[in-house]
Amino acid sequence: MSLFDWLLPGGGLRLDGAGVRLRPARMSDYAAWAALRGQSKAYLQPWEPAWPDDDLTRSSFKRRLSAYAYDLDRHLSYPFLIFRETDFALVGAITLGQVRRGVIQSGTVGYWIGEPFAGNGYATAAVEAVVSFAFDRLGLHRVEAACVPENLASQSVLLKQNFQPEGRATSYLRINGVWRDHLLFARVSPDSEPRPALRVI
Repeated sequence: MSLFDWLLPGGGLRLDGAGVRLRPARMSDYAAWAALRGQSKAYLQPWEPAWPDDDLTRSSFKRRLSAYAYDLDRHLSYPFLIFRETDFALVGAITLGQVRRGVIQSGTVGYWIGEPFAGNGYATAAVEAVVSFAFDRLGLHRVEAACVPENLASQSVLLKQNFQPEGRATSYLRINGVWRDHLLFARVSPDSEPRPALRVI
């Protein structure tokens, strides 16, 4: 099966997971996206970069879509909205970004779930779908993720999806206006060659 088997009629990419459906954002998603982000701001802000003043405006969303299209066309990033499968309500978003080829063959996953939908397994299902896409369709070797140490919910999602803790990075990302340490996680494709055991001297 090729990458084209994951395309919707009209050229849109779609992934299905356990109770969720993922696809890139469209301009018609603006109202639902802005409403969910707006009502979830206090819940999301501690874990995200500071929001620009115009972040929830239609013009900002349009610029966001242009950036997404640029990255998708160049296979640098695969951004998806997450919809609940039962009624196609928008519940959050997930991105497989920083896709690197050559000898590294890796990408980085990041996600958010709106406050009304948190704790229902949508992030776990979305991560599973995106990791499968990364390994099975894109042929990546490794998917990485990072979260601030206090974000226990995000850590739980990653551990459920067999991401392995790899350490702590000092002042790794600027979150909500402050440089924050992050815990690093990674998952390696099961089709990859086994790594030799670490020899301790």
